[in-house]
Amino acid sequence: MERRSFLALGAFAQGAERGGGLALNEDSNHFFSSRAGQRLTAADVSAFVDQYAGTQVQDLLFNVNAMRAGFPSTTRSSFWDGYDPNGPDTQPLFASVKAEEAKSARAWVHQAWQLHWDGIDVYKLWLARARKHRIGAWVSIRMNDLHNVDDERHYLHSAFWKEHPELRRVPYRGEQRDRALDYLRPEVREHNFALIDEVATRYGFDGMELDWMRFGFHLAPGREAEGARVLTDFHRRVRARLGSRKKIAVRAPSRPETAARLGLDVLAWAREGLVDVVTVTNFWRTVDNDMPIALWRSLLPARVKLNAGLELGLNAFPGSIGAGGRAWQSNSLETVRGSAWAYLEQGADGIYLFNYMDSQTAMDNNSTYPALLREAGRKDTLRGKVRRHVVTYQDTWAPGEKPAHKLPVDTEAGRWFAIRIPVGETKGPARLRLGVRGADPRSWEVRLNGVLSRFAGVDHGLRPGPDVPVYGFAAGISGPEIVVDAKAGGPGRVEWAEIVV
Repeated sequence: MERRSFLALGAFAQGAERGGGLALNEDSNHFFSSRAGQRLTAADVSAFVDQYAGTQVQDLLFNVNAMRAGFPSTTRSSFWDGYDPNGPDTQPLFASVKAEEAKSARAWVHQAWQLHWDGIDVYKLWLARARKHRIGAWVSIRMNDLHNVDDERHYLHSAFWKEHPELRRVPYRGEQRDRALDYLRPEVREHNFALIDEVATRYGFDGMELDWMRFGFHLAPGREAEGARVLTDFHRRVRARLGSRKKIAVRAPSRPETAARLGLDVLAWAREGLVDVVTVTNFWRTVDNDMPIALWRSLLPARVKLNAGLELGLNAFPGSIGAGGRAWQSNSLETVRGSAWAYLEQGADGIYLFNYMDSQTAMDNNSTYPALLREAGRKDTLRGKVRRHVVTYQDTWAPGEKPAHKLPVDTEAGRWFAIRIPVGETKGPARLRLGVRGADPRSWEVRLNGVLSRFAGVDHGLRPGPDVPVYGFAAGISGPEIVVDAKAGGPGRVEWAEIVV
């Protein structure tokens, strides 16, 4: 088929129908880690992509780097640089980590090294296989990865990062995001553009994603306005390098104002034709179920595709504790359905899955992964299925912005409180679930969009859910948003809220 007609197959590709669809990001070391200990052939590697054929995954984005590269790079350290395949787990590359981590780290680094030694380039094979299946074939580049930067000697760190502490965003502090490289420094821009140029030379792909959400902070605090101009020039350079036939996507913070205050002038990039796809998203700990998708859609040019990015985690507020005392819990098929439905209803052109992989970094109940890939991208396959619309929070803020989250809510006797839950266009019976600490809400007056609801029982064993009792209330609803209006009967704390339809 003609190249142009192929490009129209993916949700990211220009000309794609705005009827939904999934994009899925495969990170740079998941495959090596999950297949550690196996002697893989080129056919084995290619077959990895086959699980996405015939699903709603219209675009696969293969992440080629963290700080180090997942291929034999000439512009930065590769994962196996410094690795001795005949050495022990305690060899210098892994000297800074504990013995158990060194063992598992050595296993996956060895897998990456072995594939390289055998002449197998996983990205080249995957990109070709995706095209064979008529799936959009993309490379994704992390613009400022910060995994494990609390350990300056960690095996994931590139030589460039370790050798140039003066190039870091906030060199006078030591918090994780302070240690990001500062794009106001020309050396940083050159270092990262060199990788882009190398990837564009090495691989054939339909488009390139610049992942500005790994880890989301790229400029010194207070210099973001100056930095925005620098990053826009950087995007112009990338566009010139790739030309007009290659598509460019970005991952960006969930709110336009936060993106702008971080120096990520996404709207300028879109209006100037420097990007073709914008994915707005949270960073990591939780999916953000209240992103202003309709606002983004109204601000972006019509030709730019807008994806709602879903992170793997599901947590109600900063520091919340999930069922079983867990500090982190994943989405389920039902909660993904809720997020996807609401965002498609608000005007998202597609759903983007990040960290939803086939093993390890995956949903707690990953037996539902095949169903997720066949349901979550379109309203017609979501309609009529159980959906959970859970209150979560925004986890990325520019320096000096005031964080905001709906939960927890402290209650008092006789005092009303309200929680707004986006559900998309929905009409019919529903169940409100409230997780409450230190109070019994059975006698509370609870209304959904003004309609009185009735207590309908305690919901036991809710996963994902909170580490407090969960109480159900039944009522009829009419979307697209539900305002829970409740008068408490005494002191307590609401730590969870969701609508189930």
